Amino acid sequence: MGSVIDFEALGRLIEIPEAARRLLSGPEKEIHFALSLKTGERGLIVCDCYVVYHCTARGPAKGGVRMSAGATLDETRRLAELMSLKTALAGLPFGGGKSCLSIDPSRLTRFEKTAVIKEYVHILRLELEHGNYVPAPDLGTGPTDMAVIFGETHIPESVTAKPPRVGGLPGRLEATGRSVSKAALLALDRLLGKPVAGARAAVQGYGNVGSHTAMFMSEAGAKVVAASDLTGGIHNPRGLDVRALADHVRRKGTVSTFPGGEQIGNDELLALDVDVLLPCAREDVLTGQNARDVRAALVVEGANGPTTPEAEAILSDKGVPVVPDILANAGGVIASYVEWRNAKSGALTTKEETFELVDERIGKAFDEMLRTSGDKGCSLRMASFAIAVEELVQSMRDREWI
Repeated sequence: MGSVIDFEALGRLIEIPEAARRLLSGPEKEIHFALSLKTGERGLIVCDCYVVYHCTARGPAKGGVRMSAGATLDETRRLAELMSLKTALAGLPFGGGKSCLSIDPSRLTRFEKTAVIKEYVHILRLELEHGNYVPAPDLGTGPTDMAVIFGETHIPESVTAKPPRVGGLPGRLEATGRSVSKAALLALDRLLGKPVAGARAAVQGYGNVGSHTAMFMSEAGAKVVAASDLTGGIHNPRGLDVRALADHVRRKGTVSTFPGGEQIGNDELLALDVDVLLPCAREDVLTGQNARDVRAALVVEGANGPTTPEAEAILSDKGVPVVPDILANAGGVIASYVEWRNAKSGALTTKEETFELVDERIGKAFDEMLRTSGDKGCSLRMASFAIAVEELVQSMRDREWI
């Protein structure tokens, strides 16, 4: 699998030294190990684990721990590269990293999952204790798993997105949804010239990111008319009661059984006539096969890589702007930086302060993206990549790497 950076196209917009191009074209470091854990007289858990550092010119590798059946090294490489771009775009002193455990977390008991995480830390102990890699949650993991990592290293800054009572940051859980909603609200105003009040939004993927995105969008006055998860979706053109929906999902575990609307499939949700479509599940949701069916006026990426290049080309031809993931969902890593910094200094931050910082960083990056897009006549994604790569190149120069 190649780089997510189109160096040929990007090279027409900015100067990329050959040495930097070579360094950014592949990972700095890859670790692949088989995690094997005996769980009883006959029980055995075995899974492949991948850890990738893409670029650490700006600081330690930062990126989530994903637990997903069928996770691959190529997937881990792609996500680590996106993290390099995301942290650079947000102006954070982090590099890009990622780890993936190829196992279905839903098939593990809480005890088994804790044991797996402890074994993962055991194998990676030196990387974590030396601060080379700073993990956080991703698909299949959450704050409790980060607390397990902290419990093994006993170093508060070795992991972020811990529960607030054990050194975590108030507002970190909601921070990614906060940034997605902030990017969507800015895009409605700056790109569509549409008032937020009454704007119709559809949220595909109702996990941590999607649910908090829906909540913040609703609180700002937008009308969330549809939401979905793996089981299917729910649609109400008058608007969903997002608080009632969140409570229902906590109790029942599914979106599709919520009584506040009509059931629809995920494909139907992606084709709804709305102002903003928010894909918040996982990668490659919008493809060359379904992009022509999209009727949203705007797409804001809450997930990592939800839009394939083929889909983006189709959406561009339709005049549908796409606010890229490396900007829209950066709230998580922005908040993680604050938690990491606080763990080193002993400072405390309130939830409101966390949200203010996320809003400020996303607003600044959004303004830079729009300005660059206008100046260079390129897409929002290419503008974001140009800003991020220029930051990475300059960081390499600062460190005498190139």
